[in-house]
Amino acid sequence: MGMKLINLLIADDHALIREGLRKILSIEPQIQVVGEVENGQKAVEFCKQKEVDIVLMDINMPLMNGIEACRAIKEEHSQIGIIALTIHDQDEYLFELIKHGISGYVLKDVHPDQLIQTILGVARGESFIPPALTARVLAEFSRLTSSEQYDKKHQALTEREIEVLKHVAKGQSNKAIAKSLFISEKTVKNHLTNIFQKIGVVDRTQAALYAIKEKFVDL
Repeated sequence: MGMKLINLLIADDHALIREGLRKILSIEPQIQVVGEVENGQKAVEFCKQKEVDIVLMDINMPLMNGIEACRAIKEEHSQIGIIALTIHDQDEYLFELIKHGISGYVLKDVHPDQLIQTILGVARGESFIPPALTARVLAEFSRLTSSEQYDKKHQALTEREIEVLKHVAKGQSNKAIAKSLFISEKTVKNHLTNIFQKIGVVDRTQAALYAIKEKFVDL
């Protein structure tokens, strides 16, 4: 099976950072940088015109910031993975980003290898939120989520779905979950589709937070 290239867009208002990211990512044969833009508005426009799999999104940009751009892109192209790039742990942004379906969150001082692994992981459908931030985000998530929305939802989950959800909350990939439960990756994907629908979430990160909130797993 041929290796599918990951079409990646870099959105950052600093030319130097864009150049640095392009150089780092050119090392990985599976990643193809298809464009660079300097603000959120241009990122949204680019995604309308070209085929993009993943956007590396700076948070603080002129005209339209990364959060607004994330929301706009996800509304039209839910399949595009978005990885936020930020200078420091901006918790208040992270919650907003999770709400809008972000797939990953990395600091700008991330090791190049880790950045590449995050991109490859998001392309496989995984989520990357630093564990150190999960507890803080969860507190915010619990505070803002209406209890009615979640009330008794997990009663509708089967035992197997709860098992899958526990593994998701521990940050395991579909491949690792399949191996642990002795089922195929396709079955894991089917379970995840059902779980997302039943508990009313759109991605793995929200599902993981739900699992922690419902005490299926302990932090």
